[in-house]
Amino acid sequence: MVTLEELRGLRQQAARQLAALDLAYADLVATSAGSNADDEHDPEGTTIAFERSQLGALVDQARRRLAELDEAQTRWLAGQYGDCERCGSPIPADRLEARPSARTCVGCAADRR
Repeated sequence: MVTLEELRGLRQQAARQLAALDLAYADLVATSAGSNADDEHDPEGTTIAFERSQLGALVDQARRRLAELDEAQTRWLAGQYGDCERCGSPIPADRLEARPSARTCVGCAADRR
């Protein structure tokens, strides 16, 4: 079973990752703001729009991860961590080790309706 301290550590790691991605995104925006380069027609490299889109997706993913870990800590403190929120069965320890923010057991995760 994942401990509360492990969840807190994972959350701190996710927060650092999000901060780094936010900084990288802001830097990319600032760097390209004053440029009038026509990167859309540059056959040698990726476009600034593509890089912004890719980095933006990573930022969104990191925000979701952080929110999931916050919710997992809330469930832990409420005594509900490790219980499937759909059927109430225990979530297997192996699943929680692999995905500490898991909210459902394996059966319910496979049976998404």
